[in-house]
Amino acid sequence: MTRRRPLPLDLGNGPFAVSVARDHGVSASRLRATDLESPTRGVRSLVGPAAEPLDLTQETATQRMIRLYEDMCARARAFAPALTPAQFFSHDTGLGLIGAPLPYSTSAQLDLHVSVRRPAPQPERKGVTAHRLQTREAARWTIKDLPIEHPARMWRQVAASWSLDDLIAAGDFLVHPRNGLMTIDDLWAEVHDAGDVRGMLRRALLEIREGAESPRETALRLAITRAGLPQPELNWNLHDDAGRFIARLDIAYPRYRVAAEYDGRQHAEEVQFAKDADRWDDIRTHDWTLVRVLSHHLHPDPQPAIDKVAQALIAAGWRPGRR
Repeated sequence: MTRRRPLPLDLGNGPFAVSVARDHGVSASRLRATDLESPTRGVRSLVGPAAEPLDLTQETATQRMIRLYEDMCARARAFAPALTPAQFFSHDTGLGLIGAPLPYSTSAQLDLHVSVRRPAPQPERKGVTAHRLQTREAARWTIKDLPIEHPARMWRQVAASWSLDDLIAAGDFLVHPRNGLMTIDDLWAEVHDAGDVRGMLRRALLEIREGAESPRETALRLAITRAGLPQPELNWNLHDDAGRFIARLDIAYPRYRVAAEYDGRQHAEEVQFAKDADRWDDIRTHDWTLVRVLSHHLHPDPQPAIDKVAQALIAAGWRPGRR
């Protein structure tokens, strides 16, 4: 058996364009070898090890979305060598690549969205959702060497199909100072420049807040504020009288010394659970009421979560109509 010739080192270990391989002297027969696969027309990559079968019967909603997200990112990397200079990832794909939370999906795969701006022709590729967007001045970003649209523009793009709360969760992520992406004013500017979509963006902007660190925190905040509870401080740092840091509280009402946290763990690791239990005790020792909200308190009906937070606030002296 003839030994396969190693690929040029310049092609790296990831997907590569067939045209680039030919420029490096790789023959057509080598490009047809069985150790290579074709993620899309004109692209090759080394065949990876066979994946172990997954037991999806025990998969939680969060685990499912992580799996679908990782698959989408892998397909985007594999598809990237086929992109022309005018093409870029957009919509859900672009937002996912920068780490924004995506809506829950029951699909077997998340769509791969590829766009161009007019007058460039619309991409025509199997396995992608193609878009030919309105003519605008280019505002391209790069994430992990992958070309994407400006995040504010991608946030506007998904408003055509996302729910209001999913738009708010993504907006919370985009404006979080830790991520260093943009401000709420940047999102407002995008709506002013390019227009609203279904009236969803302005509604979302009225409820987007800086500081939320997860979509579940966003969901809890939306549930309690829409029920008439006061607006909380987000990720508020609790210190003792000597200035010692005690804890960072997801949702805090300093006036009433009440905090609420979403805990989505299904099976907490023993060591981490012990650390959290000590932290909870420390918070309560400093005369704060800590409300732990679990998944079944918030979904499918958020009323139990609302009731838990409301009861703690009322016990601390809050009355409906007060801030």
